[in-house]
Amino acid sequence: MMLTISILLNFVIILIFYRKKIRKFLLKSSITNISLSEVDQIFELNPINEILKGPKDNVIIKSFCINSDNPIVGMTSDYEAWIIAALSKKSVNIFEFGTCSGKTTYLMSLNSPVNTKILTLTLDPNSLKKYDIRKTDNKISQRNIMNESIYEKFLFTGKPEEKKINVIFQNSLYFNETEYKNKMDLIFIDGGHTYSVVKNDSEKAFNMINKNGIILWHDYNPGKKSSNDVVKYLNKISKEKKIFKIKNTSLCYYRETSK
Repeated sequence: MMLTISILLNFVIILIFYRKKIRKFLLKSSITNISLSEVDQIFELNPINEILKGPKDNVIIKSFCINSDNPIVGMTSDYEAWIIAALSKKSVNIFEFGTCSGKTTYLMSLNSPVNTKILTLTLDPNSLKKYDIRKTDNKISQRNIMNESIYEKFLFTGKPEEKKINVIFQNSLYFNETEYKNKMDLIFIDGGHTYSVVKNDSEKAFNMINKNGIILWHDYNPGKKSSNDVVKYLNKISKEKKIFKIKNTSLCYYRETSK
C-alpha cells in the first residue's frame, strides 16, 4: 500500500515539475515553418552586393512603437507589425478580428492605398457584463478578452487615416459575414483566443477571403497557456487547409487559391 502511494506521489511530483514541458509536447506545432520570403514576393530580399541584401522598396512602411509606459496588452511585436503593415500596402479590403487598442489597425491604415476600406471588429466595452462565457473555453483567454476589450477610442481616433476605418462593436460569434463573402484581400485574426471564438473567426474569414487573399492569425505559441486554443484549432484545421507558421513570429499564414 505504501509503495503504491509512494509511486503515485512521485508521479504527481513529476507531472507538476515538468508540466510546462508536457503541455508544450502535447500542443507541439504540427504546422510547417516557412521563411518570410515564401509568404509573398514583396518580402524577397534585394541583393546589394555579394555579402549584403536589403528590403525591396514596397516593404518600406510608415510605423511607430508604443512606449513601455503605455500599458497596452496583447500587442503584436514590431516585426509582426511590419509584416502586417507591408501586406496592407497591397490590400484594398481589409478585415480585422480584434481591435484592442487599434495599433495594428492604425498601421494598416497608415500604409494601405488611399481607397482601402478597413473593417475592424471588437466587443463593446459597455456590454462586457453580458459576454457569453462558455465553460469549455480557456479561462486565461476569457480573462484576456475582457482586458483587451476596454477601448471606446483607439490609437487612430482623430487621425486622418481614421476615414478608412469602420469599427464594428459586436461579438464576433454573432457577426454575419455573408455581406463580405469573397471580398477581403487581407484578414487579421487576433480576437478572442478561446476555441469557440478562434474557430468562429477562422470559419468566417475563410468565407470572406478572396482569391489570392491572405489570412493571418496572431499568437500561435505552443506551450503558452493563453494560446492553447489557438494552437489546438490551427493544428486541427491545418490538416485540411495549407496553413504555415512564419519563422521567428507567432503568426500563421494562409493564402486562398481555390476561389
